[in-house]
Amino acid sequence: MRKLARAIGWLLALGVGAWGALALFYDGPALTWLAGALAAGFASVSLLAPLRPRGWLFAGLLWLDVVGCWLTQSPRNDRDWVPEQSRLPHARLEGDRLALTNVRDFAYRSATDFDERWEDRAYDVSRITGLDVFVSDWGMRHIAHTIVSWELEGGEHLAISIETRRERGETYDPIRGLFRQYEIYYVVADERDVIPLRTTHRHEHVHLYRLSSPPDVARALLRSYVDEITRLEARPEWYNAVTHNCSTTTRIHASAIGVHDTWDWRVLANGHLDALLYERGLLGRDLSFEALRAASDITARAAAIPDRDPAFSARIREGLPPRAPE
Repeated sequence: MRKLARAIGWLLALGVGAWGALALFYDGPALTWLAGALAAGFASVSLLAPLRPRGWLFAGLLWLDVVGCWLTQSPRNDRDWVPEQSRLPHARLEGDRLALTNVRDFAYRSATDFDERWEDRAYDVSRITGLDVFVSDWGMRHIAHTIVSWELEGGEHLAISIETRRERGETYDPIRGLFRQYEIYYVVADERDVIPLRTTHRHEHVHLYRLSSPPDVARALLRSYVDEITRLEARPEWYNAVTHNCSTTTRIHASAIGVHDTWDWRVLANGHLDALLYERGLLGRDLSFEALRAASDITARAAAIPDRDPAFSARIREGLPPRAPE
């Protein structure tokens, strides 16, 4: 029993030491050498703590100090952002009329060369007829990015992509995404912006799935997104690669409108999210999952559509498996 307790203590010390060291390195002093020195010192103290009777007390106080400092860091809306995330969307919902400011509709020549187009648009929420989800991956089968899109009568679509908000010169790093390095950002956009950006210019693989969610659920979900967009204007929040990413945040929105489901590992390993949706009956079951996934791959189709085609949303949906009956 004593050996087991010691082993558990070492594992606990290892976990605490690793987290605290990384938090100090990424979220600590701007001077890299100082952050590294603090990280190494914290890790050493954590690993040595089990060797002395009072070591745990000292390490615990040190750990609480690190956590306290870490929690005081505040997200901001006033940094020098990359141009494609420089403007926050603004939403005003009065009855069924949704007015949106800063809807992104860029014209891209490459992922970094584009003409900026920020637009004001209005939508009648009562005209929402369905909900779609894009799953985009870049060669890592287990990890993907998800984009939710609302379909309205007449073939109009509104896409929202939950992303990390990056400063100029900053790139996304999955380890940094576990700490307080990025604010969360809702890209409210035209599909001909966010989808060609990924298929044509970032060379990602994109699948489009048509969900069986009833229109009233789709409308409620959009209202939840709008509420969060409004909150983020006044009170920005941190992105987190595990607890507050594109998939887990969508699940939070779904729970907020009363759509409850059991937790599944594929919410985190969201490259398999389409399989989870299939198993839960949110996708059509006329095809096997493998056949449905193949039929839902719009990568080549989207890349072949001329730039700025006003029929982009309709053309990427040509030949897609239909929605499952509600």
